[in-house]
Amino acid sequence: MLVSAKEMLTKARDGHYAVGQFNINNLEWTKSALQAAQECNSPIILGVSEGAGKYMTGFKTVAAMVKAMVESMGITVPVCLHLDHGSYEGAKACIEAGFSSIMFDGSHYSIDENIAKTKELIELANARGISLEAEVGSIGGEEDGVVGAGEVADPAECKMIADLGVTMLAAGIGNIHGKYPANWPGLRFDALEKIHEITAGVPLVLHGGTGIPDEMIKKAISMGVSKINVNTECQLAFAAATRKYVEAGKDLEGKGFDPRKLLAPGAAAIVDTVKEKMEMFGSVGKA
Repeated sequence: MLVSAKEMLTKARDGHYAVGQFNINNLEWTKSALQAAQECNSPIILGVSEGAGKYMTGFKTVAAMVKAMVESMGITVPVCLHLDHGSYEGAKACIEAGFSSIMFDGSHYSIDENIAKTKELIELANARGISLEAEVGSIGGEEDGVVGAGEVADPAECKMIADLGVTMLAAGIGNIHGKYPANWPGLRFDALEKIHEITAGVPLVLHGGTGIPDEMIKKAISMGVSKINVNTECQLAFAAATRKYVEAGKDLEGKGFDPRKLLAPGAAAIVDTVKEKMEMFGSVGKA
């Protein structure tokens, strides 16, 4: 059974740890993330971008796959299926498809339009018991065609969105999707402090979790961040393990070319990566 992110993030906020959102791209990604969560006894949020949803033939396919895998794998920890950086239409489609959480990324709209669209989606989500994440201040870098300049969110605008009743709020604090450049100045903790104070305890979300130093992650958690998104790091781990397998000629040994064998090292690397992140975020044993 899929659950809203509300209860898990409220517990994380009060317990001063964070729940990881791990983006999924196919069956292997999903299976690995669920396996890691179960073994760590940790809640988990499975993130699906609109691009990944399209790749997997649609949101209904994704929802059906995840629900079936939770049941067939005997997963007992809380699992939330969440749209990542959703458009207005994409968010509505995921509500209908059976997702248990949505993100509406209205950061590229004016604050008034962001508020209007977020408010409407909150009403739709609340009617289904679905959690909703909103965004203020675009996240830097590019992910699945969503490009952001890496703005630092205006605390006053964050309050306006938070006051609508969102479950969680993504606020730009200098974080970036993808790999961080060598000259990256780091997270803007001054902005995070102001946003945390003015949004009155709404769980905050840190996008672009790959490459942020552990000490910065832990400090962000101590300042109200309750959800951290990880995508690129799993992709890099999967690619490195798969490359090692192929370069060692394992795919040429016996039936090493069988996709179940070919993809196994990468899938195992995702399990390890997710476990490492859960440990660092403090969510292990918190299911």
